Amino acid sequence: MIEPAKIQVRFADCDMMGHVNNAVYLSYFEQARLHYFEKMAGNEWDFQKQGMILVKNEIEYIKPVFLHDKPEIFIHLVEIGTKSFTLGYKVMVGKELKTTGLSVLVCFDFHQNKSVSVYPEFVKAFSQLKEY
Repeated sequence: MIEPAKIQVRFADCDMMGHVNNAVYLSYFEQARLHYFEKMAGNEWDFQKQGMILVKNEIEYIKPVFLHDKPEIFIHLVEIGTKSFTLGYKVMVGKELKTTGLSVLVCFDFHQNKSVSVYPEFVKAFSQLKEY
């Protein structure tokens, strides 16, 4: 199983209220996806050959994250279709749930400029994601 992505909150991430701005969470989700994909596929994964595009994001803000917090992001597979898959996110600070989210990604061939079936390697790799 893959450990959660550890996020360093930057001063620039925070707004005038002193907590992480709502728009920053999408960047955190992206960092977490890269962390998980690197752990699942290693350095051998070629984004150009096995591409994907982000088509949808959803975020539910439950409690704020502050500058000195140490958030961790857990990812799990929500659903897998023929050409797309949905990842779920859980942002935790310690044992406290702060934010949840979803992203829908479509497997994409950039050379042919079209969507393709979910790569078999992805299906196998998804088994490494922890359920939460």
